[in-house]
Amino acid sequence: MRLLFGVLAGLLLGLVVGVAAVAVHPWWWGLLLAVAASSATLLAIPRGASRFAYATAWAIVVALAATPRPAGGYAIAGDVEGYLMIFWAVLMIVAATATVSKATSQADQAHPGE
Repeated sequence: MRLLFGVLAGLLLGLVVGVAAVAVHPWWWGLLLAVAASSATLLAIPRGASRFAYATAWAIVVALAATPRPAGGYAIAGDVEGYLMIFWAVLMIVAATATVSKATSQADQAHPGE
Protein backbone atom coordinates (compact mmCIF):
# COMPACT_ATOMS: atom_id res chain seq x y z
CA MET A 1 0.00 0.00 0.00
CA ARG A 2 2.88 2.34 0.80
CA LEU A 3 4.43 1.68 -2.62
CA LEU A 4 1.15 2.46 -4.36
CA PHE A 5 0.80 5.72 -2.43
CA GLY A 6 4.38 6.69 -3.31
CA VAL A 7 3.85 5.99 -6.99
CA LEU A 8 0.57 7.94 -7.08
CA ALA A 9 2.16 10.86 -5.22
CA GLY A 10 5.09 10.82 -7.65
CA LEU A 11 2.75 10.82 -10.64
CA LEU A 12 0.68 13.70 -9.28
CA LEU A 13 3.74 15.73 -8.36
CA GLY A 14 5.27 15.09 -11.78
CA LEU A 15 2.13 16.29 -13.50
CA VAL A 16 1.92 19.47 -11.43
CA VAL A 17 5.62 20.37 -11.71
CA GLY A 18 5.65 19.44 -15.41
CA VAL A 19 2.71 21.69 -16.24
CA ALA A 20 4.30 24.55 -14.29
CA ALA A 21 7.62 23.99 -16.08
CA VAL A 22 5.95 24.03 -19.50
CA ALA A 23 4.06 27.20 -18.58
CA VAL A 24 7.16 29.23 -17.67
CA HIS A 25 9.85 27.76 -19.95
CA PRO A 26 9.59 30.34 -22.80
CA TRP A 27 11.27 33.02 -20.68
CA TRP A 28 14.97 32.70 -19.81
CA TRP A 29 14.28 32.96 -16.08
CA GLY A 30 11.38 30.52 -16.44
CA LEU A 31 13.58 27.94 -18.11
CA LEU A 32 16.13 28.23 -15.30
CA LEU A 33 13.36 27.99 -12.72
CA ALA A 34 11.78 24.99 -14.47
CA VAL A 35 15.06 23.08 -14.66
CA ALA A 36 16.07 23.95 -11.09
CA ALA A 37 12.68 23.16 -9.52
CA SER A 38 12.24 19.95 -11.50
CA SER A 39 15.74 18.73 -10.66
CA ALA A 40 15.47 19.68 -6.99
CA THR A 41 12.17 17.82 -6.73
CA LEU A 42 13.67 14.78 -8.45
CA LEU A 43 16.55 14.72 -5.96
CA ALA A 44 14.25 15.31 -2.97
CA ILE A 45 12.07 12.29 -3.74
CA PRO A 46 13.47 9.05 -2.29
CA ARG A 47 15.04 6.56 -4.67
CA GLY A 48 12.75 3.99 -6.15
CA ALA A 49 9.38 3.80 -7.80
CA SER A 50 8.09 7.19 -6.65
CA ARG A 51 11.13 8.97 -8.15
CA PHE A 52 10.70 7.08 -11.40
CA ALA A 53 6.97 7.87 -11.44
CA TYR A 54 7.71 11.58 -10.94
CA ALA A 55 10.24 11.68 -13.78
CA THR A 56 7.96 9.70 -16.08
CA ALA A 57 4.96 11.95 -15.44
CA TRP A 58 7.11 15.06 -15.93
CA ALA A 59 8.45 13.70 -19.23
CA ILE A 60 4.95 12.77 -20.42
CA VAL A 61 3.75 16.32 -19.80
CA VAL A 62 6.70 17.68 -21.82
CA ALA A 63 6.11 15.15 -24.62
CA LEU A 64 2.42 16.01 -24.83
CA ALA A 65 3.21 19.72 -24.84
CA ALA A 66 5.68 19.21 -27.72
CA THR A 67 3.08 17.60 -29.98
CA PRO A 68 1.09 19.79 -32.39
CA ARG A 69 -2.26 21.16 -31.27
CA PRO A 70 -5.42 20.73 -33.41
CA ALA A 71 -5.65 24.49 -33.91
CA GLY A 72 -1.96 24.62 -34.86
CA GLY A 73 1.08 25.56 -32.85
CA TYR A 74 2.89 23.94 -29.97
CA ALA A 75 3.09 24.53 -26.24
CA ILE A 76 6.80 23.72 -26.51
CA ALA A 77 8.23 25.32 -29.63
CA GLY A 78 11.10 24.06 -31.73
CA ASP A 79 13.55 26.62 -30.36
CA VAL A 80 16.47 26.42 -27.94
CA GLU A 81 14.22 26.55 -24.88
CA GLY A 82 11.96 23.82 -26.27
CA TYR A 83 14.82 21.52 -27.14
CA LEU A 84 16.34 22.05 -23.69
CA MET A 85 13.02 21.03 -22.09
CA ILE A 86 12.89 17.87 -24.20
CA PHE A 87 16.54 17.11 -23.41
CA TRP A 88 15.88 17.67 -19.69
CA ALA A 89 12.91 15.28 -19.80
CA VAL A 90 15.14 12.54 -21.21
CA LEU A 91 17.86 13.35 -18.69
CA MET A 92 15.40 13.12 -15.79
CA ILE A 93 14.20 9.69 -16.99
CA VAL A 94 17.81 8.49 -17.22
CA ALA A 95 18.66 9.85 -13.76
CA ALA A 96 15.55 8.30 -12.20
CA THR A 97 16.27 4.96 -13.86
CA ALA A 98 19.92 5.01 -12.81
CA THR A 99 19.08 5.68 -9.17
CA VAL A 100 16.48 2.96 -8.70
CA SER A 101 17.72 0.86 -5.81
CA LYS A 102 18.77 -2.67 -6.63
CA ALA A 103 17.09 -5.30 -4.48
CA THR A 104 19.70 -7.58 -2.97
CA SER A 105 19.15 -10.96 -1.48
CA GLN A 106 20.46 -12.09 1.90
CA ALA A 107 23.17 -14.12 0.13
CA ASP A 108 24.37 -11.02 -1.77
CA GLN A 109 24.54 -9.02 1.44
CA ALA A 110 26.57 -11.74 3.18
CA HIS A 111 29.24 -11.68 0.44
CA PRO A 112 29.47 -8.10 -0.87
CA GLY A 113 32.93 -8.50 -2.42
CA GLU A 114 32.10 -11.36 -4.75
